[in-house]
Amino acid sequence: MEYGLIMAGGSGTRLWPLSRGGKPKQLLPIVRGKSLLRLSFERLLDVFPPERIYICTGASFADDILAEVPEMPRENLLGEPEGRDTANAVGFPAAVLHKRDPEAVMAIVTADHVIEPVDIFRDAIRVALDVTRSLPNALVTFGIVPTHGHTGLGYIHRGQPLGQKHAYRVQAFKEKPDKPTADRYVESGRYYWNSGMFVWRADTVLSELKAFLPKAHAGWMKIADAWGTPRQQQVLQEVYPALQRISIDYALMEPASQGAGSGQVATVEMPVQWLDVGSWPALADVLETDHADNAVDAPACLLLDSDNNVVVSRNSQHLIATIGLSDTIIVHTNDATLICPKSEAERVKELVGKIKEQFDGQYD
Repeated sequence: MEYGLIMAGGSGTRLWPLSRGGKPKQLLPIVRGKSLLRLSFERLLDVFPPERIYICTGASFADDILAEVPEMPRENLLGEPEGRDTANAVGFPAAVLHKRDPEAVMAIVTADHVIEPVDIFRDAIRVALDVTRSLPNALVTFGIVPTHGHTGLGYIHRGQPLGQKHAYRVQAFKEKPDKPTADRYVESGRYYWNSGMFVWRADTVLSELKAFLPKAHAGWMKIADAWGTPRQQQVLQEVYPALQRISIDYALMEPASQGAGSGQVATVEMPVQWLDVGSWPALADVLETDHADNAVDAPACLLLDSDNNVVVSRNSQHLIATIGLSDTIIVHTNDATLICPKSEAERVKELVGKIKEQFDGQYD
């Protein structure tokens, strides 16, 4: 059987102060009144029924997650005691799914992105599922067709075509390049942005990860063995925090693409608009803008002779007003207000670290 898995971990610190430890960005209604998690769930619905969609997330978010996706059975929520990066957010669900269904195929997507058009996304998922039917040892990732030379993303070097349309072998994964190299990649037409989304059989990925992460694999198997028994939470709490923290790209995809292991690394082309809503300038790209290119999501706001700003507020009783302001981020919540140049937006994560130190977690 085929299943969808949404990886919904992460704290979204670069969207502070709207995103907090108890209410991470994937749960915030920041895109046309819907959360990123809800959008991710809805994108899968035409491919998988709700009972075959799983979510891997922090256990502390369980109630909020289930409120966002009430159609999904509660037992399909796989709560991590703490985040241990994406290799474990893949291996843990794969072990549980394989116990429930030895023939399980997993389509793994993220809850961090806005992806449009949705129909093209779904078509790519179906192609990847077809690839796993014809190649049971396939490790399929999705290549986003790049629109420009982006220096903040990894790239996939496309190899020879496979039998399915828009499916190719992967020649290599490339680290984040400098601007001239990124531009050269795009001009060649043979490189994709690395999406961080995958399709594979659960038994295939577990077998491959056993070779690269034997201790973690043993931990996942121990968790899966206890899953659905009275010992489930005890074993999870004992084993999970001790697992090696490592990404699925470093643990599996990069060595597999270099010939290690027995998996066949493939990519399926996904020509979509793919936006990582991981910072305030990125969020501005999905908000409506006024005649002066101000991206505003605030009930009470007046911008006089101001342009190219990002203004976000949830308080209808609080007016945000500016005069002659440009290229600035203003985010207002009941207990904290952020003001910074757009050019410094990447430092919000650094700021949150300082706030934690100085205010003992009061505002995080």
